[in-house]
Amino acid sequence: MVLSADTKCLTEANTFAMSPIMFHSILPFLIIAPPLVYALISLWCGRAHFSRKRPQNATLPPVTILKPVKGMDAESFANFASFCCQDYPCFQMVFAVASAEDPAIPVINRLMAEFPAVDMELVVDGRLYGPNYKVCNLINAFPMAKYDIIIVCDSDIRVGERYLQEVCAPFSDPEVGLVTSLYRTTGVYGAASAIEAMGFTTEMVPNVMVALKLEGLSFALGASMAVRRAALEKIGGFTALVDYLADDYQLGNKVWRAGYRLELSDYYVESIMHRETLKNILSRQLRWARTMRVSRPGGYFASGITQPFPAACLSLVVSGFSLPGLAAAILLYACRAVTALVYSRSFVRDNIFPRWLWLLPVRDFFAFATWALSFLGNRVSWRGHLFRLLPGGRIEEEGPFPSP
Repeated sequence: MVLSADTKCLTEANTFAMSPIMFHSILPFLIIAPPLVYALISLWCGRAHFSRKRPQNATLPPVTILKPVKGMDAESFANFASFCCQDYPCFQMVFAVASAEDPAIPVINRLMAEFPAVDMELVVDGRLYGPNYKVCNLINAFPMAKYDIIIVCDSDIRVGERYLQEVCAPFSDPEVGLVTSLYRTTGVYGAASAIEAMGFTTEMVPNVMVALKLEGLSFALGASMAVRRAALEKIGGFTALVDYLADDYQLGNKVWRAGYRLELSDYYVESIMHRETLKNILSRQLRWARTMRVSRPGGYFASGITQPFPAACLSLVVSGFSLPGLAAAILLYACRAVTALVYSRSFVRDNIFPRWLWLLPVRDFFAFATWALSFLGNRVSWRGHLFRLLPGGRIEEEGPFPSP
């Protein structure tokens, strides 16, 4: 059959006319591709990490646990007591507070009375060396440390009796300079605290898994950091961290740059939460976001394309809320839900999902909001103090700063 010239022109015109329609249908799926692919990559990375063969505990070196404390956290006594119940042959605990009026001191004294067999010290010293008051506490407590493996653990962290065994095992390799741990929350009190706990499961742990697989570990997580004394001294001790807000990131990164290897322990520590307002939680989330922005500016900016909430909204908007846009948004959040469930039930084992799965889009909205707001200012509030973030992650306190 031979087509006339007019028929051929009409056919070509129809073909070109269909292209914008096809593109309009495909565009929503192109928009959701980055967060969708990232979710799948995080699943692959998580499976590779948590299914690998784990090394056996080789050595149990003596350990000093440094606990910088300011004020009371949720269930402080139980948190501290969990470190006293370790199945471990030799360890020391050193608590550090800046003021003799600190409300945590009676709790620490009670701890010493109830666990007389545990080697414990309390350092009360208000000397300041820089704007990071937590690091100032560590500097003041460090002279009391007896052993060559130093563990820094936040005051709101609780652990099981095998914590020291698991965290110290990698130090049998002399090339390991620091061991850090993931953290989770298995107990939440309402939707506000669930939104924060979900961040560990759906963002923090998957992001660490991807970073670990694609580029290796070059930073530490502040909930639990075990460092070799020689590595700490090589980077200049805790004094090298006192001008930074993200002292955990800086400690790990400086040890890594000094030529040591960092290891991620498979042992989860528990971040103990209490009932808080959504405002307080979002303020803390914004502080973390701005801290990450100045610590890893390139990677943090690029992480915006993996945010699922704006991708789902944009796919709906560009499609005019048509069927392709709706299908793309549903596909993205179906994958997002599966990823959250796998991490919660299999990798993190916090049991937050499926109970709080309905809050996942809300959590993603706040995650995007804090990501965007982190670029709109350089001030953060931390433990009742206001700080300005400087390039490179350094901080300065707003207002007079007392000298040592």
